[in-house]
Amino acid sequence: MRRAHVRRCWIAITAPLLALACGDGAPKTEIEAPPVMVVPAISQRVVDRIEATGQLLAKAEATVAAQVAGEITGISADEGTPVEQGATVVEIDPERRQLEVDNMDAAAVQADAQLREARRELDRVQKLAGHGAASEARLDEARTQVDLARSRLVAAQAQAGLARRALADASVSAPFSGLIARRRVSAGEYVNQGQALFDLVALDPVEVEFHLAERDSSRVAIGQQVEVRVVAFPDETFSAVVSMVSPTIDEGTRTRRVKAALPNPDGRLLPGTFARIDLGVAERDGVVMIPKEAVLQRADGSIVFRLVANNRVERLRVETGLFRGDLVEVRGPVVAGDRIVVRGQTGLIDGSAVSLRNADGSSVAAGEIDVASGMNGG
Repeated sequence: MRRAHVRRCWIAITAPLLALACGDGAPKTEIEAPPVMVVPAISQRVVDRIEATGQLLAKAEATVAAQVAGEITGISADEGTPVEQGATVVEIDPERRQLEVDNMDAAAVQADAQLREARRELDRVQKLAGHGAASEARLDEARTQVDLARSRLVAAQAQAGLARRALADASVSAPFSGLIARRRVSAGEYVNQGQALFDLVALDPVEVEFHLAERDSSRVAIGQQVEVRVVAFPDETFSAVVSMVSPTIDEGTRTRRVKAALPNPDGRLLPGTFARIDLGVAERDGVVMIPKEAVLQRADGSIVFRLVANNRVERLRVETGLFRGDLVEVRGPVVAGDRIVVRGQTGLIDGSAVSLRNADGSSVAAGEIDVASGMNGG
């Protein structure tokens, strides 16, 4: 009996422990989905101004170099001086080049005389050979002398041509009308072929070069008028006409290069000046806008989370555009009506389960989202 009583006590003690070990009556812990607030993306008609930044460039700019070696014997234009196309700016000892031309011309005349003499000799030998008074070897030799004399004449004429070209290159002229931006040599200096002599720049007109974002690249065309402002003249606006639109989009910057011609008769606008370009106003319909606080910046770009079925979220990569108050334009897979997470998205990942909240923190069903929260467009 005593043993039976001990067994009953053991069973009475171990039964609750077994039940506890099996989970009966144990406290249950549930992982609660993180609370988030979502608002629907909206579609708006926006009016935005297309602007860009760029710089002024010279329409034409060149560093003129020496085509012949020699001593600088004359400089007819100094730095800052305007010159016309074809005007002589630097002379590289043209008198010496003229003497070389005269010498080569004389050599060509001599070679021509030698050729005529060789031809007369050939005629004489041919007549003698016709009467049997000259051998075939003598005739071949006369023919050879004519060929050699002809070759010497061609060479002499080529040398004379090169001398004339050198004489022309000794007077270095401006390839286009402009201003001497920099003089690199002085009178009396000896220069080698290829050495830089002066820099020439054309300032009327100048060009303004700028880049447009890919989304605005279709809104510019050759002949279009744009307004330009520069720091040096903050109270003035200059009109330019688009003269070049790149046929491609830069893969690295996703922009399109544009040039516009800008009249500059008084030379006030200088190459290298920073410029702001205004292409006017553009209207767009169906622009998708969401609160800017919904956008997260990650290593792969701008990220938003969209609410999908079963209170889960989808991670989306978007491209942002213009800002309007608290809203930002987004381009990508987001469409008007999509429910976008605006609060609580920092720790989310693709596919995370969430619990919906109103702005005051109260729970909300998926079909009862507070559409007014965070959608003040300003």
